[in-house]
Amino acid sequence: MSNFDREKWNAKYADASFAPTMPSAVLTGLDEYLPTRGRAIDIAGGGGRHAIWLAQRGLDTTLADISAVALKLARDRAATAGVQLNTLEIDLEEQPLPRGRFDLISSVCYLGRHLFPQFPAALADHGILIVIQPTQRNLQRHEKPPPDFLYNEGELRNLAVGLEILHYHEGWSADDRHDAVLVARKPPSPVV
Repeated sequence: MSNFDREKWNAKYADASFAPTMPSAVLTGLDEYLPTRGRAIDIAGGGGRHAIWLAQRGLDTTLADISAVALKLARDRAATAGVQLNTLEIDLEEQPLPRGRFDLISSVCYLGRHLFPQFPAALADHGILIVIQPTQRNLQRHEKPPPDFLYNEGELRNLAVGLEILHYHEGWSADDRHDAVLVARKPPSPVV
C-alpha cells in the first residue's frame, strides 16, 4: 500500500465510530473450529473487534494492520475489555507475514491473495486459517467493496493450496454480504 492508503485508513479510524466493536457474526459462527489457546494473528483487523474477541477466548492475539490509528484504538478497546492485545503496524502488501507459528490466522474482509503462499509456513502444525471475504455476487446488493476487492465465485477454495479444507461456504451471510468463508488446517509436518 502507499502512504496515501495508510493516511486514508488513519483518517477513517480517527472517527472511532467507523470501527465496529462487535465481532462478525460469520466469524463467531465458526466457533467450533477455533482454538481457545495458543497464538493467533488477526490480519488487517482495524479497530480490533475480532482480535479482542479472540483474546477473550484465551488466545495470545496479535492484531496486524497498516493503520497506527486503528491499532491505538484496538489497544484502548482491549484495555477496556480487560484483555491483552499485541499490535503490529505492518503493510501486508509490501511486507511478509510476521515470523512465528500461529495456531490461528484470521482474515476478515481483507483481500490478500498474495498471502496464501505464506500461510502454510506461518501456521503451526494443525493451525487453523479462517478467511471471510465477499465475492463478486455481493455487488448485487452493495456497491462496496468494489469489484477489485472481491473474490470470484469458487476462487477462495482454490487458493488454500497445501491446507486441508475443514469448511467452505459461499452465500449470503449473517452480515448481509455474499461471503466466501474458508476454514482450513495445516497438516502436521512429515516425520523424518
